Amino acid sequence: MNKGLKFSIKAALLLLLFVIAFPTKGWSQTGEMAVEELIKMGFENVSCTDTDDERVYVVQNTAYRLQGVGMANAVDVIQRVGMPEDRDCRIVVLDNNVPQYSLLYHWKTEDGGDADVSRADWEPTYDLGDSWKIASKTKKKNRSLYKVDLVVYPKLNFRNYTIFKIYTFLITLNPTIEVSLWDGMKFMGQIIVPIKNEYGPDYDKVQQGYITLSQDLRIKDLFLTATVGTFNNFRWGGDLQARYVFKDPRFMLDGEIAYTGMSHFVNWRWKRGDLKRLTWSVGGSFFWPQYNVKFDLHLQQYLLHEKGVRLSMTRYFRHAAIGFYAMKVQHAGNHGFNGGFQFTVNLPPYKYKRHGYVPRVLPSQNMGIVYNAGNERTYGKSFAPRADRNFGTESNFNPIFIKSELLNY
Repeated sequence: MNKGLKFSIKAALLLLLFVIAFPTKGWSQTGEMAVEELIKMGFENVSCTDTDDERVYVVQNTAYRLQGVGMANAVDVIQRVGMPEDRDCRIVVLDNNVPQYSLLYHWKTEDGGDADVSRADWEPTYDLGDSWKIASKTKKKNRSLYKVDLVVYPKLNFRNYTIFKIYTFLITLNPTIEVSLWDGMKFMGQIIVPIKNEYGPDYDKVQQGYITLSQDLRIKDLFLTATVGTFNNFRWGGDLQARYVFKDPRFMLDGEIAYTGMSHFVNWRWKRGDLKRLTWSVGGSFFWPQYNVKFDLHLQQYLLHEKGVRLSMTRYFRHAAIGFYAMKVQHAGNHGFNGGFQFTVNLPPYKYKRHGYVPRVLPSQNMGIVYNAGNERTYGKSFAPRADRNFGTESNFNPIFIKSELLNY
């Protein structure tokens, strides 16, 4: 065999190996490139896994204040440098390392793969897909565990209980240390610093606020949150919340049960009462996609063991949530009827990048007010077990709201 023929055979073999290996190499590199880009943007708990059916990215948005905006930016990066060439692509979104929902792109052969992919092609769903079991075992980069945030919660309260003044005010700043200890586990330690107090001596001094350990868990379509510690409204004890989501994300069932006692912080000493108050809530909600409006209906037992029913309607915008509520409560004045409005506003700035394990200092995600139009002072009262969650954050991981943000951002 002459030298020319030998050279031609070797060249053909090298070309064949190159053709076989190149797609696999390029496929792997684009996934790694997307992961590195997401980490540079500040996303945490990031990974990429390729299965026979789809490529799965796992991300947690702790860089952008608005979850919808954050995921829109993540989608843009993946579309630009990380789309697979011959299969579906899924993004699983975490919160404190617990999966919340996924964004799924169906590969379109007729479109030539990912050439024409846009945000509108991604479908948010609570379903995590069959590949999640494999993807969940992939090692994540830029982990969020043990990273510390110092979050300052500004709080404005006002009421019109006296005839001498139209409104009395209580304004506080509540710095809070928040740490992720393991998957789903979060520690919060808060102090309450009064700025303006017209509510009385109970609010005069610096005192403890939330000091809690909270564990989030997802079991298929059931989301659970268990919290123990000291809460707002001078309560301490334990609280369990459950939320069940349906395949149709417009509908959801939820419940809560808590066992608490009185909690006061006096002269730097914690004084607590016995655990003897059982409170609970059970109900459901409907999310109207056309206007991003959420309707809630709940049957509840409050802190004085009185029972009632509460109906609320909340419309979610990118930077705010505004709603109204109505209640019918045992023993309350005005034949038990009460109502009012509530709103939250997201606080700027809207992007925070963490530098390694250096603690971040930032304001809370939002600041809100609930106005009690019926002026009821005694009945229909409850508490919130966590400082970082309120009605304004309920749309953060709602697939319908995320879809609207992808389309409109």
